[in-house]
Amino acid sequence: MRWDLAVREAAVLGEGPTWDPVTGRLIWVDILSSRIHTYAPSDGRRTVMATEQHVGAAKPRAGGGLVVNLRDGVGLYGPDGGFSWLVRDPVAGRRANDAAVSPDGALWAGTMRYDEAPGGGTLSRIGPDGTVTEVLGDASVSNGIGWSPDSRLMYYIDTPTGRIDVFDFDGQLAEERRPFAAIPATAGHPDGLAVDGEGGVWVALWGGGAVRRYAADGTLDLIVPLPVRCPTACAFGGPDLTDLYITTARVGQSAPHPLAGSVLVLPGAGRGLPGFAFAG
Repeated sequence: MRWDLAVREAAVLGEGPTWDPVTGRLIWVDILSSRIHTYAPSDGRRTVMATEQHVGAAKPRAGGGLVVNLRDGVGLYGPDGGFSWLVRDPVAGRRANDAAVSPDGALWAGTMRYDEAPGGGTLSRIGPDGTVTEVLGDASVSNGIGWSPDSRLMYYIDTPTGRIDVFDFDGQLAEERRPFAAIPATAGHPDGLAVDGEGGVWVALWGGGAVRRYAADGTLDLIVPLPVRCPTACAFGGPDLTDLYITTARVGQSAPHPLAGSVLVLPGAGRGLPGFAFAG
C-alpha cells in the first residue's frame, strides 16, 4: 500500500481529519496554529479559517457549520460563520485535543494539559443541548475515538498508555474498559484512529512514522510506513470512503521531513464508515 500527497502544508500540529459528505470536503485542524482547514479532493480547493484559541478538533453539524473543541470549551460555528459557546470551562494549563461524534449525535471531547502531566486530561460527552457528562477524569493525553460498525463498541486512546482500549457502548456511557491492542514503545505512540467497515482499527503512530491496522479481534494486520516521523490521525474519505487521509505534524522536530505538517493519503486503503454530524 503506497501513500500519496493530498495537501502540502507546514502545519505545526495537524490533527483530526474528518470527511464531510455533505460538502465533499476533508476537515482538519492545526491545533497550535489555531487554524481549521478544508480540502476538496474533487477540485483541490482549500480553505483556512482562524480560531481565537487552540483548536483540538472540528466536526460537521447536522444543520451546517461546525462544532469545535477549543482550549476553553466547546463552541459552535453556524453556516454563516457566526460563533457561539456551547460549553465554556477554562482550566489553566489545559487545552482541547481530539474529539469525535457518536452515533447519537453527541460530541465526545478530550482534553490534556500543555505539559502532558499524567491524569491532567478528561474525556467528556457533550450532548446537543450542551449537557456535559465527564466519562474519564484521569486521562493524560486524550486522543483517538471511534465506533465499531454496529456501534456497540467504542475505541479510545490515551496516548501514554501505549494502547488502544475498547468499551462496550450503550449510546450514553462507555463501560468495561479493556485493552484492544498494545503498541510497543519502539513502534511509536498511538495517536488518532479510524475504524473501517470490517471493524478494523487504523491508528497513526506518533514518532513511529507509520499507520497500523488492527483486525476486529485486535491482531496486527498491516503496517504502512510513511515518510514523516509524526503522523497524528487518520480518517476515511472521498466519495466512496475508500481513501485514508492522514494528518501529520512538525512540532518538536529539529529537522522535520519536508512533508511534515502535510496531509497524506492512502488511496483505496479500505472501506470506511460514514461519519456522524453533531446534532446541536
